[in-house]
Amino acid sequence: MALTWGDDYPIHQTPEPVAYAGTDRNFYDRYFFNGYAADGDGGDLFFAAAFGVYPHLNIADAAFCVMKDGKQVNLRASRWLNMERMDLRVGPISIEVLEPLRRLKLTVEAPEHAIRAEITFDGRAFPVEEPRFIRRNGPRTFMDYTRLTQNGRYSGWIEVDGVRSSIEGFVGTRDRSWGVRPVGARDPQELAPPAPMQFFWLWSPCNFEDGSLFFHTNDDELGRPWNRRALWLQDGGREGGEGGFEEASCTIDWRSGTRNARAATIDLGADGKVVVEPQTEFFMLGLGYTHPTWGHGLNHGELAVEREDYDAAGLDRRMPHHLHVQALSRVTFTDAAGRVRVGRGVFEQLALGPHAPSGFASILDVAP
Repeated sequence: MALTWGDDYPIHQTPEPVAYAGTDRNFYDRYFFNGYAADGDGGDLFFAAAFGVYPHLNIADAAFCVMKDGKQVNLRASRWLNMERMDLRVGPISIEVLEPLRRLKLTVEAPEHAIRAEITFDGRAFPVEEPRFIRRNGPRTFMDYTRLTQNGRYSGWIEVDGVRSSIEGFVGTRDRSWGVRPVGARDPQELAPPAPMQFFWLWSPCNFEDGSLFFHTNDDELGRPWNRRALWLQDGGREGGEGGFEEASCTIDWRSGTRNARAATIDLGADGKVVVEPQTEFFMLGLGYTHPTWGHGLNHGELAVEREDYDAAGLDRRMPHHLHVQALSRVTFTDAAGRVRVGRGVFEQLALGPHAPSGFASILDVAP
């Protein structure tokens, strides 16, 4: 039986029931959230959440992470999807869409793991639709997906190990992406002929008092962007006005012995620049990214829930699955008129393989 809740809504785009998503087994549909104090004086409490649906794998998974004082607590859950894509619950983690494209609620109720949360997101402006991401390795499709990104403000609370923290006034970013990228078990057949791994990704949504700045880039091994964009969006605004920057590039000061940034400058040409000063780092491993056991879409049975804690100081940053981070950062935006705005944002980094502007020549060499 392929009929599910979604079939009672006018959302079909093919003659198939909603349960079927084309023919690519790597199709996914995903939510992401992060949040932090708007002012650095508000402390280093940082949270992140993710929720993914993999229709052709018949799996749904979710994660909720809290970072404070160098400690990162990670709650992960996975279940069989049973072909029902409209059920936004995985064990103790659930999402409600209160007002499409504006307000969402995230709930975590895992008392047996000493983690609870009630979090409401309110968008600051209409979401940004990032340029479609299409990348092939030879004839094989590696990525083909769309993402919307939206900065917002939070209300609610988080409770870990009996300590409740208010997140009233927090800011952050949420995104939704859907399409094709590697999920589930790895393809056992390698490319023919073999090709070296190379993936360079920066993503930096920033929150200021009166608006948001967005920058991202995917570069090839020579530093040429195959997907890049920079945009300013005033609160209450909508993409398509005068906020796009024609020129954008990023220079990174890599921390010695790592592939993580000590500082960065986003050059907007005649429109100004953004100086990024990382303050603390969140490991995306907590949400399942590159996790050897909890990678996205893997089958853990009918239902599985796990808590895992990290001490950031004890993680070996040379390990491939520790490279992917979001650095909570102080950001300073100087526009074309010389106006200076100071805010906060994340500077997400994943650099695998060669990247000539960074001086990386092999799969995992590090900055001198």
